Amino acid sequence: MTTDKLEPPKMTKGDAAHAITKAGLSAIPVVGGPAVERFQHLVQPPLERRRDEWMVAVGEKLQELENKGIDIEALGKKDNFISAVMHASQIALRSHQEEKREALRNAVFNVASGQSPGEALEHMFFEWVDSLSVLHLQILKLFQNPTPPPGMSMGGLSSVLEHNMPHLKGHNQIYSQVWKDLYSRGLVNTEGMNTTISGQGLLAKRTTEIGDAFLRFISEPAL
Repeated sequence: MTTDKLEPPKMTKGDAAHAITKAGLSAIPVVGGPAVERFQHLVQPPLERRRDEWMVAVGEKLQELENKGIDIEALGKKDNFISAVMHASQIALRSHQEEKREALRNAVFNVASGQSPGEALEHMFFEWVDSLSVLHLQILKLFQNPTPPPGMSMGGLSSVLEHNMPHLKGHNQIYSQVWKDLYSRGLVNTEGMNTTISGQGLLAKRTTEIGDAFLRFISEPAL
């Protein structure tokens, strides 16, 4: 298979999502026409660019997989892979954050390389990439292998976080809520961040088994 087959097609004016949005705006009384033109001028070009960038990135990674011996033609016939690509693509088009888009690319290629955690977890993990912020992902990764401040014999997990992410100092309400979100999903094993624990405890991994599986799913696959 040549690389030509991996080049993304250009989005046409008949694209379904754009057509639906355009039709919806046109149905608005009085302001429908100008609203459509405003949408086309402001939203359509960056949306097209975002879509094309995503498809190029996916195409390049598919080429890498082919170079490493993965049968791309056979892969394209697997429903679970196509579903994963579609799910990831929909999320990617809604996000401008490169960290999320990278996580989605990695997830797609973990599925492609046979490292999917199973369809149920796969669906859940994609939804988490969509609903969680980049900060959630960063904090979860940090506490998979936490590094406390040097010489600290006792303290809270908040001290570990602020040591590694100093831009969050003074923003306890923000990162405490992020931590609650992670805990409610079962991704970390400790409910609060402010309980005083020993220095050895500050070194302990706080991610759960499902938290580790989620991080593997959104990390570069090992081929």
